[in-house]
Amino acid sequence: MAQDPSALPPYFNIDTDAAQAELEAPTSTAGFARIAEACARGRADLASRGLDAEGRKQLRLFSTWEITRYLIPVAQAHFRRVLRANPELPQGVSDTEAGAKWFSLDEVLRLRAFFGAQGARSKNYLPYRPKGLPAKLVAVANFKGGVGKTSTAAHLAMSAALDGYRVLVIDLDSQGSMTSIFGGQVADEWKTAFPLLARHYGEHLRAENQRRLDRGEAPQPLDETLAAAMEMTAQDVIQPTHWPNIDLIGAQLNLYWAEFQVPVWRMAARGWKLWDALTDRLEADGVLDAYDVIFIDTPPALGYLTINGLAAADILLVPLGASFLEFDSTGRFFDMLHSTFASIEEGENMAARALGRPGLAFEWDAVRAVITRYDGAQQGELAALMQAYLGRTLSPHRQDFTALIGQAGEQVSGIYEADYRDFNRETYARGRETFDATYAAFKRLLLGIWRREELAAAETELAS
Repeated sequence: MAQDPSALPPYFNIDTDAAQAELEAPTSTAGFARIAEACARGRADLASRGLDAEGRKQLRLFSTWEITRYLIPVAQAHFRRVLRANPELPQGVSDTEAGAKWFSLDEVLRLRAFFGAQGARSKNYLPYRPKGLPAKLVAVANFKGGVGKTSTAAHLAMSAALDGYRVLVIDLDSQGSMTSIFGGQVADEWKTAFPLLARHYGEHLRAENQRRLDRGEAPQPLDETLAAAMEMTAQDVIQPTHWPNIDLIGAQLNLYWAEFQVPVWRMAARGWKLWDALTDRLEADGVLDAYDVIFIDTPPALGYLTINGLAAADILLVPLGASFLEFDSTGRFFDMLHSTFASIEEGENMAARALGRPGLAFEWDAVRAVITRYDGAQQGELAALMQAYLGRTLSPHRQDFTALIGQAGEQVSGIYEADYRDFNRETYARGRETFDATYAAFKRLLLGIWRREELAAAETELAS
């Protein structure tokens, strides 16, 4: 309806008595609980729409068309011939006798392994993974909310899983959005990363107590929390998801307690290297050998959980939109990273120099900013300016906003969980192109880093 050009804007002539009559009673502290409970009911309702009869998320099936186009690089006719010739392989299911065949991802992984063993050597059926090297940890972080941080981490995890990698997702954000996407069930902080941090501190305290006893001093007691954490490993908090090759360390609101507890521990034991807690525990518990890629979703603030995630990471990805405010905020984020980690290095290295020990120097294999929710018609000029200033730090690939994003958000799922039959093949193919390109840019980075390390290890071996 056309607006009357002579009409006043809606903020003029508001009747004060009518405005007062529309008000509800003032909100008390208990009111927040009622609002939170209403949100919880709504969240449960939305989440349940993607659950099966037993209350669990189920990953959809994949058609022969999808498998041969996106997952296993063979022609459909050849794919069908291989299945007919090998009846022991998964044969798929169809709605009708002559209908398309559909396969679970677990079956796709088995088929990929078969092609990797029996197929043409010139094709990359299996993802590149150097032997003898640990998993790569990838932190996705930024201060500013709404930049696509969790969505980027989730879709990269799904892409890597579809590519055949073994993936672990660690949710360090107490809002638990990543946990919701992967259908995680987290009752309290004891199913989050918190016990890993607590155990790391407990082990430091136990070693310090031994030194105290050696000096004839009384040890510091381990409280109930630390005693319980000392009995736990990463395997106790890792849970499977509806993806056969994605596991999860989830998060929930109680995880935020770590932001208050960690500084208390740090004040009690200044020698505790809190920034190493996550890395050390994952390594000690064999997690870095059990997975290929580990994605860490961090809180939108530089607290102790984020410091742990960033310090553990080999690769740092920083999503941001092509807007002045997000560019400005991201610059401040990098400035805060510099201040924080330089401060840690300075504090540690003062003591190291005094004792004649090697100094501490944080290092990341690669750092990339990634433009998300990109609208080329509106943001091209600003994106080009950002590229000019950030250079190679800003990935040249820009993740377009597509209609698939909205649908996935409504269904508490990822783009790759959307069934193309809800659109059509062409719409689906166009919609996922930008996410495939995002993963391709990341995978190029990952493989380059792995290859560099593989060559360095071979060179070291030759030299010895």
